[in-house]
Amino acid sequence: MRRLVLFLALSLTACVELPPQTGGGPVVAGQEGPANTPEEAARAFTEVSRAVKPRAVEECRRRTRNVNCDFLIVVDPDPRAPVNAFQSLDDDGRPVLTFTVSMIASVRNQDELAFVMSHEAAHHIKGHLDRQAENAAAGAAIFAELATITGGNDAAVENAQKIGAVVGARSYSKEFELEADELGTIITARAGYNPIVGAEFFSRLPDPGDRFLGTHPPNAERIEIVRRTATQVGF
Repeated sequence: MRRLVLFLALSLTACVELPPQTGGGPVVAGQEGPANTPEEAARAFTEVSRAVKPRAVEECRRRTRNVNCDFLIVVDPDPRAPVNAFQSLDDDGRPVLTFTVSMIASVRNQDELAFVMSHEAAHHIKGHLDRQAENAAAGAAIFAELATITGGNDAAVENAQKIGAVVGARSYSKEFELEADELGTIITARAGYNPIVGAEFFSRLPDPGDRFLGTHPPNAERIEIVRRTATQVGF
């Protein structure tokens, strides 16, 4: 059951998904129009990565114990992959921050890219994957117990485990996102970027509202967290 629960929990980790963009390309700092070439976008991504990673490592080491803080920042080269960025762990437990090509092409400036990168790093520092897996395991166990008590057969119990894992994994997902927004704001600022400008990408996210078992909090709530935290760090 642990393997099933872990799979279901990690399948919910897609974090920053934007609707497809039409026209234009990435915008680098100091430009008002889209970058002219993919090479320019690659240079901007490399520059932001070099600025954000050391600050993320510092925050990770300062806030955690016995946690791998050696972030690996990678690009998913699949041009068909949706606009997305997410945090995961490799087989050795190293934190990996993955950006799809379409995600890099969708940001309008380096502040946005730095904020998204810092947000994903914050998920690792806060231990959200482990906490999500624990919640999923608890939900799966509770739902399986209920199915067993009510006389469910093996198929019913397995289905209850799946549903419970999803419910458990989503129980605190909104809180996790707000925690990542707060710490991501701090990392962004310390990397030399403006988190308030960076968080403007929320304006392009479909607002999830405050749905029961939704995976993300309302956009206005996220922006307020960023602004309040940015004020505390001098923006």
